[in-house]
Amino acid sequence: MHGLMQNHPLLISSMIDFAERHHGEGEIVSRRVEGDIHRSNYKTLAARSRQVAHALDGLGLEFSSRVATLAWNGYRHLELYFGVSGTGRVLHTLNPRLHPEQIAWIANHAEDSVLCFDLSFLPIVKAIHSRCTTIRHYVALCDADKLPADSGIPGLLSYEAWMGAQPTAYVWPIFDENSASSMCYTSGTTGNPKAALYSHRSTLLHALAGALPDALSMSARDAVLPVVPMFHVNAWGLPYSAAMTGAKLVFPGPAMDGKSIFELIEAEKVTFAAGVPTVWQMMLGHMQAGGLRFSTLKRTVIGGSACPPAMITAFNDTYGVEVLHAWGMTEMSPLGTVCTLKNKHLELEPQDKLRVRLKQGRGIFGVDMKIVDPEGQELPWDGKAFGDLLVRGPWIISAYFKGEGGSPLVDGWFPTGDVATIDPDGYMQITDRSKDVIKSGGEWISSIDVENIAMAHPAVAMAACIGMKHPKWDERPIIAVVKKPGSTVSRDELIAFYDGKTAKWQIPDDVVFLEAIPLGGTGKMQKTKLREVLKDYTLPGL
Repeated sequence: MHGLMQNHPLLISSMIDFAERHHGEGEIVSRRVEGDIHRSNYKTLAARSRQVAHALDGLGLEFSSRVATLAWNGYRHLELYFGVSGTGRVLHTLNPRLHPEQIAWIANHAEDSVLCFDLSFLPIVKAIHSRCTTIRHYVALCDADKLPADSGIPGLLSYEAWMGAQPTAYVWPIFDENSASSMCYTSGTTGNPKAALYSHRSTLLHALAGALPDALSMSARDAVLPVVPMFHVNAWGLPYSAAMTGAKLVFPGPAMDGKSIFELIEAEKVTFAAGVPTVWQMMLGHMQAGGLRFSTLKRTVIGGSACPPAMITAFNDTYGVEVLHAWGMTEMSPLGTVCTLKNKHLELEPQDKLRVRLKQGRGIFGVDMKIVDPEGQELPWDGKAFGDLLVRGPWIISAYFKGEGGSPLVDGWFPTGDVATIDPDGYMQITDRSKDVIKSGGEWISSIDVENIAMAHPAVAMAACIGMKHPKWDERPIIAVVKKPGSTVSRDELIAFYDGKTAKWQIPDDVVFLEAIPLGGTGKMQKTKLREVLKDYTLPGL
């Protein structure tokens, strides 16, 4: 028999209704493209989201029509998060850090009908609009008097003029909770990008699980700074979890340098921040140079790529900020694991505690995971066996948009492309991407481990390990290094730095010093491009 419970669909509109009703005065602070600080709250956000809904209806868009954004983290982008999805249309966040040709390809593949963009991205829109065959309406996220007269975009609308005159009363439609709510294209696949198409149900469940105490632990007492872009997997779901809990939101806009981020944290009394390691590296560098300290920041979640031990130590030991190491994927909405400690870990010695924190953490409720050998046989959770990591759950994709690449699932599990171990307490640790693991003499070398040792050297700003072909050993690791400004370190000094920290056969054969390591649109190191940079490199002695 069925339970005798009310059946209300899980819709994104319910989150903004809740935030307005229970946390209407909760602050939303944005550093704007215009350079000033804008202050709003959830009550205003809800009203303006309903105005966006009216404006979209006025364009005659059909249910599930795609509405694209090219925008920084800010209050207008947040209004689109709720106004677009709340009406049954699909929010499509485009990544402005991609090449214009790739952005145009993605917009056409998604069949976007509308593009809303910050004026700082007008050059991109000018470059692509003639090639975007499905976009019929262009909206600049600005006041009417800021709309450029010579934009070169026919029929360009001002966001404030477009939605500002609309009524603030609107009845959100009720529809199937499995309807698409938003879409994000992933750069982690081979060939052209593929789209993960999220549903209202998956988005709401992901936001709920992400806010739990043993996940990101968000509440109305938090001031949250999502440095992770809203165009990167919906800012890891933080805008939705914030609305669900009433947390204050602080948006950095386009100012992503270390100085600007630190000053915003201090000015707005931020307690919780989220971003990729490269962002925090810039901020820590700024703080160390100026002898600065945090006054309110209590914790930060770091994901996107493995967090170097030196960064965790700096946050925890020097600045008193708890680091939540996290892992996920675009295909997972994205949150999969968070490294929160259990009681048994709290009394550990600092070095033993650090070994736990370096892991990507425990699966949050809703995410099931396993590791398998090359034959697909499940491996034990003993912290020693490592294999291909597979996941499943209610916010993990079952297929890519338009069926690109065929079915990605293996017996109902999604193969992540990561190689990992899982210990008896359920803590997962990524040892490498399956495409980046180095196979030397029949043994596997984790490029992440090699990188983390290099990053602990005081002269190293960034390090990337890749395997190079070797006639005897198949592959041998080398480490590409960017030095900190004003610092010096030689090849031999860095190689010697590995002594006693790893097995001798895992020590890189060489060091290559570079001005920069290629980064992708989300701040991750692009080892495919690094290999292109080093295509003429030859290992010493060959």
